[in-house]
Amino acid sequence: MMVIRRKVGQSFHIGDDVRITVLDIQQGSHVRFGIEAPAEIPVHRLEIYLRILEENLSSSSGDALGWLKGVTA
Repeated sequence: MMVIRRKVGQSFHIGDDVRITVLDIQQGSHVRFGIEAPAEIPVHRLEIYLRILEENLSSSSGDALGWLKGVTA
């Protein structure tokens, strides 16, 4: 893991296409970021990303197929 210090208004890049900017620091512990990335690069909070992975895994399992057979029967 890389640790980067930035002040409000400062940015850093990930590759050529993604720029992260510190927008605001509130109450000493809440940081607001602005993320600029191409539309084809999905950007999600970790909890949302994990939920998407979970949904993708469950939809590719046999349970989803069994559910579909029950609906079409």
